[in-house]
Amino acid sequence: MTAVLEALVPAVLIAAYMKRVATLRRLGREPSLGRQVCFVTGMLLLALTQVTPLGELSRELVSAHMLAHTLITDETALLLALGLTGPVLGPLLGVPVLRQLVHLFNPAAVLVLWAVLIGFWHLPGPYEAAAENPILHIVQHGSFLFAGLGLWLTVFGPFPQPRWFNAGARIGLVVVVHLFNMALSNALMFSGSPFYESYAATAAARGVDPLTDQGIAGGILMAQGFVVMLGVLAWELLRWAREETARQELLDFARERGVELDEERARRAARSGSAQKLRERIEAQAARRPVGDSGVRGET
Repeated sequence: MTAVLEALVPAVLIAAYMKRVATLRRLGREPSLGRQVCFVTGMLLLALTQVTPLGELSRELVSAHMLAHTLITDETALLLALGLTGPVLGPLLGVPVLRQLVHLFNPAAVLVLWAVLIGFWHLPGPYEAAAENPILHIVQHGSFLFAGLGLWLTVFGPFPQPRWFNAGARIGLVVVVHLFNMALSNALMFSGSPFYESYAATAAARGVDPLTDQGIAGGILMAQGFVVMLGVLAWELLRWAREETARQELLDFARERGVELDEERARRAARSGSAQKLRERIEAQAARRPVGDSGVRGET
């Protein structure tokens, strides 16, 4: 029953997302097709962790549960974060209580949130309680998804971040999270005894050595986290190169037209994807600028 419920929720959210996209399309503000595909794929992946054999195995083997857990906190949450833009989230941010949650999507808060939620649910007591109680199992997976969204919306999302949170800082945050996962994975792989008694019993019933099962779970966490970290590193390097190129092109464009452009403003436009809009403003300002006057005013 819980598996059906956990599969039904993604279907409802996909429908709500596409309805919002249709509204934004009429306003000319819809997310790109790539972002829409990311969101839908993320929701389908979330459903697949429940309705496929993985869902049943995750209640009997620590390794299968770890695979489901990593798919939810990393791949699913990352894809959902890439599909969410400011306009898409607009109605939710209009709700006062939800608007306050935006403050959680900052580097310090998300690091604490991740450590607390992931650490808590991997303690033997909460972990086994979730395995035995369907409601707690849903709460556990919801916590994994929330922790993942917190991380990836902070790194890739539309919310304002401190000026110091640049590409290097974003990579650093992901590395710290990976180191936290490394500590957990090493504990699972090199423990001399099973952490979770109920899973030890179900693994043994399937003919799987409980320590081997637990060691495989640690290996999954380590390997999957490493792959994600490398992917983020490559993405951030490419994004940094693209933003620096766009920033320099804006400065050169303004200089050629005799318009003064603040370097920080050019950087913000390149980072937010509004370089073309700023180019148009520079062009318009250059066309109407009196002789001897310079400067680009207004916001992108």
